[in-house]
Amino acid sequence: MEEALTTENDPEAQNGTAVSVGEAPDADVAAAPDLEDTSLYFNRELSWLDFNERVLQLAEDTDVPLLERMRFCAIYEDNLDEFYMVRIAGMHDQVEANLDARGADAVSAREVIERVQERAVKLRKRLRECFEHDLRPGLAEHGIRILDLSEASASEHEDLDRLFKDQVFPALTPLVIGRGRPFPYISNLSLSLVVLLRNPEKDEEVVARVKVPKELLRRFLSVGDDDTTFVPIEQLIADNLEELFPGMEIVHHSLFRVTRDTDYDVSDEAADLLQAVEEEVRRRRFGEVVRLEVSSDMEPRLRDVLIDALKITDGQVYDIEGLIGLDDLNDIVDVPGHGDLRYAPWNRVTPPQLQQGQTQREVNVFEAIREGDILVHHPYDSYATSVERFVTQAVEDPNVLAIKETVYRTSSDSPLVTGLIEATERGKQAVCLVELKARFDESANIGWARSLEEAGVHVVYGIPGLKTHVKCVLVARREGEGVRNYVHIGTGNYNEKTARHYTDIGLFTANERIGEDIAEMFNYLTGYARPKEYDKVMVAPFTLRDGILEHIDRAIEAHSPESPARIRMKMNSLLDPTCIRALYKASQAGVDVQLNVRGICGLRPGVPGVSENIRVVSIVGRFLEHSRIYSFECGEEPSVWIGSADLMPRNLYKRVELVAPVEDETGRDQLSDVLDRTFADNTSSWELGSDGAWTRLEPRDGEEPRNLQDEMMRLHSSQAEAAASQVA
Repeated sequence: MEEALTTENDPEAQNGTAVSVGEAPDADVAAAPDLEDTSLYFNRELSWLDFNERVLQLAEDTDVPLLERMRFCAIYEDNLDEFYMVRIAGMHDQVEANLDARGADAVSAREVIERVQERAVKLRKRLRECFEHDLRPGLAEHGIRILDLSEASASEHEDLDRLFKDQVFPALTPLVIGRGRPFPYISNLSLSLVVLLRNPEKDEEVVARVKVPKELLRRFLSVGDDDTTFVPIEQLIADNLEELFPGMEIVHHSLFRVTRDTDYDVSDEAADLLQAVEEEVRRRRFGEVVRLEVSSDMEPRLRDVLIDALKITDGQVYDIEGLIGLDDLNDIVDVPGHGDLRYAPWNRVTPPQLQQGQTQREVNVFEAIREGDILVHHPYDSYATSVERFVTQAVEDPNVLAIKETVYRTSSDSPLVTGLIEATERGKQAVCLVELKARFDESANIGWARSLEEAGVHVVYGIPGLKTHVKCVLVARREGEGVRNYVHIGTGNYNEKTARHYTDIGLFTANERIGEDIAEMFNYLTGYARPKEYDKVMVAPFTLRDGILEHIDRAIEAHSPESPARIRMKMNSLLDPTCIRALYKASQAGVDVQLNVRGICGLRPGVPGVSENIRVVSIVGRFLEHSRIYSFECGEEPSVWIGSADLMPRNLYKRVELVAPVEDETGRDQLSDVLDRTFADNTSSWELGSDGAWTRLEPRDGEEPRNLQDEMMRLHSSQAEAAASQVA
């Protein structure tokens, strides 16, 4: 595996500065380190760029199959687009409003923008080199050709000419700019050609814009019958500009793409929240331009035309060599066949507790949960035979009285959501809490909310001022003289498509006290009543942060050389300064702190006297690491939790989040094993140093290669086979 690449070890490219914390005023008196010292914190935006660089390194990794490397190129570009649309747009808003809102790192918005641009340019060069000099020729050796139009054969040119005439030309709309005509609206992330034209009769020059219709067709057009040869559509359009502008001389043409601010703000006091969100989503299309990408060969006068028309500064312009918008490589990644250029298929397994017995009768999920809590780990465990089956059986079971679900991001045909409609038709109480403001999923959630309401499902939109990020399903079932609550609590969205690619944990339980807590939480979400004190679970923004801090304090108090304590956490992002300071204090007390932070990390490990007992790693691989696990090991039984929340201010203070204990010994052991394998990974793991550099780990001499995701696939496969053989 490749080692960390040069920019990660370049102090100029990092998000931190030299560490000098709590220096003693003299040689005899050591001052206690100031845990609010800004040098102890990494910047959020620059740390996120570190994460995306790790994605890029997978695209550069020759041990990764070629088409998967292409997919990582597309993921890198797609990630960066969203980063500019949301985070960098917010930085520009701060600068324009003269706001000096700084995080714990104290880096100003203006400095963030400058440093992001500097690093983004360097990373873009690496992305181009990876695609042009490695992936493109490598795929060609396997018969997958991505051609420049000039490389096409005579017969391929004939095919392309027919394709242009029959499909591309009818979708084009040339627009002349100027001469009394307004500059056309340029949609977010759309690809356009800007063309300089000359009228030979009048000896006048005009500028025109042609939108590339990649949303209607495809960015990479397939040539021939085998679907393995592709040409960028913009090159075909550029080669036929005379057809669009007959009688005009084509002086120059170039490609550009704009990125717009897609953030918005909706008052929770709006009379109709659904309508207000819908209007803001429409308005978002016209957000301010935050980035302009242009072909590096664009004539300066055309560049100036775009800068003036889009009302941006020269600093927001990025000169791009090669293809612009490599997220469209997904068009090619899904080329049929070529299994040798992809990861080996993974067939998700049914958890042993939910497998069919000798009678081949489908397992009754409620009976299985009553026998003991069930922990599932996706995508290793099947989402269909666990989560979907839980809801399906609840819908069909005549003893089920009510089903309550939360929806943050789901699929367009989610069985869980359609199940609520069927439940209503069967006379059950069905409740769905839909978060309308889940970024980039607003339109889908609005559609679901309307469909559910029309079917008679009780639809609510959560608490004013808070996003509902909880992942939970509650089933109330009549049993004997009473009612028992069955609960699924997850770390990821109820989305069967992302469940194939994201690693997430789910807990099925019939624990009475947890069930009462979840019922109380739903009552709070639907009725706006002030929540009571929760007995078992931790809920943001009320008890979660203080609960985490309390567990860290317990580990500090319990730690001793004879009985060492340990804190292990797995999350997507770590940014909350209060939680970071608590972890620093744990390290100062000698507690072993191990953190797996996939994305943003504001904590600086390895600082003497502050964080030398903290280790931070990030695993980036085939599946997106998305689960959140919090483990506090002090005493005979560790306290282990899973849930929807990362340790970020937005999760702890601005969202409704749920984190629940895993009290079953088997479940705790499963999670402990996951953490053991996580921190033993030495092939898909990067470790964060005190200087801010992320170094990719490699097996030492004589050390066995360890890969968390490969090991989990083998483990779950063997467990499922063993369980199946016992009932065969």
